[in-house]
Amino acid sequence: MQASVHTAVRELAAEVGRDALTVPMIAQRAGVTPSTIYRRWGDLQELLSDVAVERLRPDTAPRDHGALPADLTAWAEQFLDEMSSASGRAYIRDALLGDPDGGNAGQCSAYAAEQIDVILNRATERGEETPGVETVMDRVVSPLMYRILFRPDGLDAAYARGLVTGLLDPTGRWPGKAA
Repeated sequence: MQASVHTAVRELAAEVGRDALTVPMIAQRAGVTPSTIYRRWGDLQELLSDVAVERLRPDTAPRDHGALPADLTAWAEQFLDEMSSASGRAYIRDALLGDPDGGNAGQCSAYAAEQIDVILNRATERGEETPGVETVMDRVVSPLMYRILFRPDGLDAAYARGLVTGLLDPTGRWPGKAA
C-alpha cells in the first residue's frame, strides 16, 4: 500500500503539480480510501514528507575516486547539486514540514552519514587518515544544508570544495585565502 500511495503522489505531482495534490486524488490513483491515507499518514503534509524522505535516499554508494580528498569533494559537489536544485529544495521542505517528531529529518541526516561512512571506510582501508563521520557532518554537510536553505545565492561547487579543503587541510587554509 505504501508503495502504491508513494507512486500515486509522484505521478500526480508530475501531472498536476505538487500544490494541486489532495488526499482524495492520491487515494483514487493509489486504489485506497482517503481514510486509509489519513490513518497511515495523518494529513497530506505528513504524506508528502514521507515521500520526500524516500526520494532523498541515495540510489547508489558514492563513487570511489581513489583518495579521500577526491572522494569527499566529488560527494559534496554532487550532494550540493542535488539538494540545491529546485526539486531538491522542495523535497527538503516537504521532509521538514510534515515531520512533527523529527524522525524524517533524522532519516535524511542518516542517509548523508551513511554515504560519508562509506567514503571514510574506503579511505581507512587505503591507509589514509580520516576525520570522523560527525566531523564531516558538522564541517561539510551542515554548512551546505544551511546555505541551501537560507543563503543559496552564490552557492556553487567551489564552496563545497572549500569546505572539504578546510576540513582536510590541517592548517585550515582555504584555496585563495591568505595564511
